[in-house]
Amino acid sequence: MSEQRPVNPADLQKDLKEFIENKYGAQVVFPDVQVDGTKTGEEAELTPVDDHIEFDLKPEELEAHLNEYVVQQDEAKAILATKICTHYNRMKLDREDESFKGGFVGNIKNNIMLIGPTGVGKTYLVKLIADRIGVPFVKGDATKFSETGYVGGDVEDLVRDLVREADGSIEKAQYGIIYIDEIDKIASSRNTAGPDVSHTGVQRNLLKMMEETDVDLKSPNDLASQMESMMQFQRSGKVERKKVNTRNILFIVSGAFSGLEEIVQRRLNQTRVGFRADEDRTENEADHLAALRSEDLIEFGFESEFVGRLPVVASLAALTVEDLDAILKNPNCSVTVGKKRDFKAYGIDLSFEDDALRLMAERAVEEQTGARSLVGVAERVLLQFEKRLPSTDVRSLTVTRDLVEDPVGCLGRLLESHEVKDFVARFEEAYGIVLAFDGGALALLAEKASKEGVSVDAMASAMFDDYGHGLKLLGHGRFTIEASAVEAPKAYLDDLVKTFYNKS
Repeated sequence: MSEQRPVNPADLQKDLKEFIENKYGAQVVFPDVQVDGTKTGEEAELTPVDDHIEFDLKPEELEAHLNEYVVQQDEAKAILATKICTHYNRMKLDREDESFKGGFVGNIKNNIMLIGPTGVGKTYLVKLIADRIGVPFVKGDATKFSETGYVGGDVEDLVRDLVREADGSIEKAQYGIIYIDEIDKIASSRNTAGPDVSHTGVQRNLLKMMEETDVDLKSPNDLASQMESMMQFQRSGKVERKKVNTRNILFIVSGAFSGLEEIVQRRLNQTRVGFRADEDRTENEADHLAALRSEDLIEFGFESEFVGRLPVVASLAALTVEDLDAILKNPNCSVTVGKKRDFKAYGIDLSFEDDALRLMAERAVEEQTGARSLVGVAERVLLQFEKRLPSTDVRSLTVTRDLVEDPVGCLGRLLESHEVKDFVARFEEAYGIVLAFDGGALALLAEKASKEGVSVDAMASAMFDDYGHGLKLLGHGRFTIEASAVEAPKAYLDDLVKTFYNKS
């Protein structure tokens, strides 16, 4: 591949002028500028003001913050809190110590690798940390990167995204966090003969980023960046090349690493024989990952230099029913808080009973996608309620175990109960008696109303308006109407009166 030539602003201006005139038939005139190498006032305003990240957190303080939002994963939380706090406090010390302004040779950052199945909280943990410490944060997916950047994305784009997240401050961006998910997807294939060039190339590009390199803020393949350079040249007579140094940028990578536990287990069993080896095969995945070594990651498909730039490894365990239940009952749970906000947007107060949350956790664990499955379960349970209730004057909804088991039936009963609400209010006002309809009565009442082509309220009024005097005579202050009353309302009331007088 030929080496990239630097952009000549004058040639770029000429090419852009010809392109616009040929494409759109518009006359383009660029104003003459004085080329004196000085910055204009306008350019000075466009240059972002650099500022430092102020950091004074201690590991236990950051870990306590994570404990408020994330259940289990104690080892991963402890490792992340400790190494990230040390990273930023070390940078603060080096910045204040004149003798360490330029760092020292051989310094290796505490870049971190997170290993665990999907939905166990890897991304959530990193986002919580970045938000708590107030540093720019960028998330990328390793599967979109290619070695050259012409197909897919360029790993340098993540560094440029950090500057955007830092509102243009290069200094802030140089203290940010880059999080790369699906990192296991760029491991060399163990089933391919010969070197896996596409994947090893991406690893090497990331290796440069994770160690230390300067990244040009303007991508050479980005037309918008080149136009911006040309406009800057028009203002000042020169093109200023801004670079971002990655020395202090913390890299955190993660992946599910399917099959890695088998590599670890095979290594452990190679050194053991007899009955003990058979027992080892029954160890769970978490035990295997706890014994992980660099050689296992190299066998998985990573280059030794790449593994060496990720000295800190933390494994996260799969979530059990109890874990998912604890997540849902956490007051900071994004699933329940999010659904409450969804209904609150329509003026409806939503609440959950503990039994309902437990059943939702049991259903979620069957999907084997960790905490992500909780969102899908909640949506399936509540979607029809979210659709229908805003059109009614229902202002509260309690999610019970029955509702989770039969959302369609519960919604029908709720709407039927709502439709007889006006009749119940009129009845209480007229006779001072509080009426209620059980589930069977409501279903039958709705069925009769549908056959007659009238509303449920009108059908209830036609059937039970004359119940007032009879129930008052019997001394009822509250009365529940059952399905048998809906089937034969007059006969049902007559039986009540006869039974009352026979007892008397």
